[in-house]
This record gives sequence, structure tokens and C-alpha cells, in this order.
Amino acid sequence: MSLDKHVRVLLDQLAATGAPKLWELGPQAARAAMKLSVFRNSDEPIGATSDRHFPGPKGDVGVRIYSPLSAKAPLLPGLIFFHGGGFVLGDLDSHDGLCRVLCNESGCRVVSVDYRLAPEHPFPAAVDDCFAATQWVARNAAELGIDAGRLAVGGDSAGGNLAAVVAVLARDAGGPKLCFQLLIYPVTQLGGPDTGSMRENAKGYFLEKASMEWFTRLYCPELGHREDPRLSPLLTKDLSGLPPAYVVTAGFDPLRDEGKAYADRLDAAGVAVTYVNYPGMIHGFFSFRGLVPKAREAVAAAAAALKADVATG
Repeated sequence: MSLDKHVRVLLDQLAATGAPKLWELGPQAARAAMKLSVFRNSDEPIGATSDRHFPGPKGDVGVRIYSPLSAKAPLLPGLIFFHGGGFVLGDLDSHDGLCRVLCNESGCRVVSVDYRLAPEHPFPAAVDDCFAATQWVARNAAELGIDAGRLAVGGDSAGGNLAAVVAVLARDAGGPKLCFQLLIYPVTQLGGPDTGSMRENAKGYFLEKASMEWFTRLYCPELGHREDPRLSPLLTKDLSGLPPAYVVTAGFDPLRDEGKAYADRLDAAGVAVTYVNYPGMIHGFFSFRGLVPKAREAVAAAAAALKADVATG
């Protein structure tokens, strides 16, 4: 397994800047730095966007609703999207470009959720907001132009964790009914034992072991919560009855093995799951689609899988 040449160029360019790691900056400075990132691009044309709020568990929660260029029917399938960023970073703008591509290529109306971030709002604030958002979308589907019978959840990294957790919560609560979960290099066991991929890719590949430890401390400072399956879906005892899943991992990602382990557990529980690993990629590569050809291919493949599944509900 070798690192993709385009990714190598990108990593070399980042290293040449001499900039400190985000986790070395602290949450506020890291968020400010992320706002200047070259990966925050929104050049993908879109049919329409609308920013709204809904009453969440602890105050209003913002959402951004995307309609595809080709939207013709009044009701479209819906994807509720949770952004990555280690539960500490990220917002509606950081994943605006990705949501636009997923929206256009899947034909879904996408609802991106601006959930509360740690350390100001530690676990389970993000979980509570994301599940509340899913319930709100389901209740207001017709008004939002969404077919409630074709509703999916998805996200990348921390957002993949939240999507997996929301799918379990929805199953256990008897709804909302979800037809698909898109899990992009998800965190599935936060603060768990080191995996082979965590040891192999501990340093030098964008996401590092040290940054994961930082995110974990900020999101879940209470050690007693580390065994909660709402924090680590890999610890969920029963994964049966969940919606079909599409799980993406990257070869040089510390999270590769736990993503694969979750896909295997879903499969063993009888859940229809497609697992795709991109050997030469690193964590976060969906955000590099303008610079790395394989990343754009991966986003298109994920959107196609989503489109195929929500077509039937």
C-alpha cells in the first residue's frame, strides 16, 4: 500500500508551511484557522440553499438546507448530514462544498446540522442535537420538500459517529424511520484501545493519534462515559434492524480499523452494508476532492450509493 501521489504533494505542502497542528492551537484558535483553510470551498453550483433554525434540546440549532440543481419533484429523498471536526471544530461552512456535491449527485435534499461543539458543550450535547434534528426533519418533511419515507443520515469522521449513533437511537425509539446511513471514515470507538491503523498512522497523515486524544478529552472529559455506546457505536450490543450502510475508510487513516470493525459488526448483525476502503487516501480526503482525483471519485461513488438506496426507500 502506497500513499496517493496527489495526497503526498498535499501533505508536503502543508508541512512546508510550518503551521502548528490544530490541536496545538486550542479550540478557538483552531476554529479560526479552519475558517481560512483552502478546503472550505463552495464553488459547486446548487439549486438553492436556505439557512434555518429549529428549537433544539438546549436552544435553537441551525441547519442549512440544500436543493439539487435537478430538483423537479416537490418531494425529494432527504439526507441529514452531520459534519466532521472531532466534535470540536467544523460548522455549516466547513462542509458546504461537500454537501453541495452530495446533494447534486444523489438527488437528495440535504439538511446539514450545526450541532453544539465541545468543549463548551461536551458529550452528549452533539448527540442530542443531531437526534433532535433528525426528529425535526421527519416531523416537518413535507414542508421541507422531503419524502419522509426516504430519509437517510450521514456524516464524515465525528459526523460519521453521530450518524451511526442517530441510526441506533432512531431504531430504539421506534422512529424516525431511516432508509440509509452514510458513514465516511467514522469514529466508532472514542478513547478505545489502539488499533493497528492507529499505531501505523499515529503521526504525519493529517489526523494523528495526538489530535484524536485531544478531541476525546474535550468531547468526553468524564472517563465514566467512555463505555457509552452513544459515544462509541462499536460498543452497541445489538446492531440488528439498522438501515443499510455505506462505510468508507482510508488506508492511511488512524480510524481505518475501527471503521472496518463497525462495518463487520453491521454485516454480522444482518444489516446490508457496503464497505469501501481507499488504500492510498488519508483521513479527511473527501474534503480534498478539488486537489485529489481519487477523492472526487470516492465522493461520487458514495453519492451514487445513497441515490440508489433512497430511490426505493
